[in-house]
Amino acid sequence: MDETPPFRIEDMIETHPGLALLRLAALIAEGNPQDARADEDTLDLMFEQMEVGALDALDPVRMWAELERGLMAPAPAAMVKALRECGVLEIVLPEVASLFGVPHITDTADEIDLGVLILNSLTEAARRNAPLEVRFALLVMHAGKSDSPREHLPVHYRHMERGLPRIHAICDRFALPDVCRDLALLALQECERVGRVSPIRAGPVAAMLERTGAFRDPDLFAKLLLVSTCDYFGYGDKVGDTHPKADLLLAARTACATVDGEGLEGDDLATARAQAIALAFRSERWAEA
Repeated sequence: MDETPPFRIEDMIETHPGLALLRLAALIAEGNPQDARADEDTLDLMFEQMEVGALDALDPVRMWAELERGLMAPAPAAMVKALRECGVLEIVLPEVASLFGVPHITDTADEIDLGVLILNSLTEAARRNAPLEVRFALLVMHAGKSDSPREHLPVHYRHMERGLPRIHAICDRFALPDVCRDLALLALQECERVGRVSPIRAGPVAAMLERTGAFRDPDLFAKLLLVSTCDYFGYGDKVGDTHPKADLLLAARTACATVDGEGLEGDDLATARAQAIALAFRSERWAEA
């Protein structure tokens, strides 16, 4: 029985060979997530096109439409992997290409390759039908870790300072919307902190809720938790369907909703919220006893 081809001929009709090259990678991501991958002939073709300069002088703003198409496909990791294997990722997203092969610490004794973590987290984001800004944040939020001092690996000291200008540069290069930039920068600053949230430290939890927009921008806060959840499951050794620390933050925000903020601001409001969180977490522990 004939199989349906992975792409239509009309998909490849493109005036610029560089855009056709990127579209091919995006189309690979539109395959079945279980087996979406580029075969050797396709990778050879993409490499040859890259070698003859198909991407030379191509405006990155024009590239983005194809990259976005692949990121929003059912198997975005397949696009990133194909671009890397044919040498194109190093041209269009060198900040991401340089993360492959870099070890990253986990919450166990094991380590994970940062490139693998990105691929896994993008797969999880697609499984959860995450919006573009979440997938973009997962793609770039580790950008400051590629050149961490080798003597510190697999820990990445001061990666936020290195990642900040790189994320800005990526967003400027592709002229990305503010929603992508804002979430990527927030994820850079806060995603790892989400993983360190403790129920016995109500004050820092209240401060994190304020800092991450839990009260003033619930939509941005929800997307940060989705980024954190996809990253959490990207390590490949987690069970369940939710991130326990994200659940904790949601419970803390619910506790803060009981605070009557009338006439409170600044430190007084922060203290009242911290007290509400402490009470809620103590109540939960007593209920489990």
